[in-house]
Amino acid sequence: MADERQALDHLFSTAYEELRRLAASVQRDDPGATITPTGLVNEAWLKLADTPAVANTSRLHFKRIAARAMRQVLVDAARRRKAGKRGGGLALVTFDEALDHGQGDAEEVLALDQALDDLAKLSPRQAQMVESRFFGGLDVAETAELLEVSEATILRDWRVAKAWLSQELKRTR
Repeated sequence: MADERQALDHLFSTAYEELRRLAASVQRDDPGATITPTGLVNEAWLKLADTPAVANTSRLHFKRIAARAMRQVLVDAARRRKAGKRGGGLALVTFDEALDHGQGDAEEVLALDQALDDLAKLSPRQAQMVESRFFGGLDVAETAELLEVSEATILRDWRVAKAWLSQELKRTR
């Protein structure tokens, strides 16, 4: 157990800067926001630290799992902000331009999370691909390797998933 924990700690320290860079791509524009890129990575780490078996995964798979943890942290924060919001300012989050969605408030973060859950029911691979690219910052080649498909398949799935998510997010507005 101690060996697994050491391996997980080592994996995290080698991936920390990259995770922080990825988390920094989620830019908060609200002066009252409590989640900084460092905070996001640290909260994601707390989720990952409870599962030492993650240390036995590849670096690419670890990034995918970390992306899932960061997504969960952002969604939890959006839920807390929405629950506590009584006419206050918006918690703005800038997402990857690939979703062509722009900035959104806590409700849009929750809508994106729900849309990804719905996409997972229709196409689990596309949902994993979006989560890996969007929250994990994996490029096309890394995503193709992780999901064991061709880069052409990832590019095709990326176009389809972006269009589907865009329609879903417009529908929920």
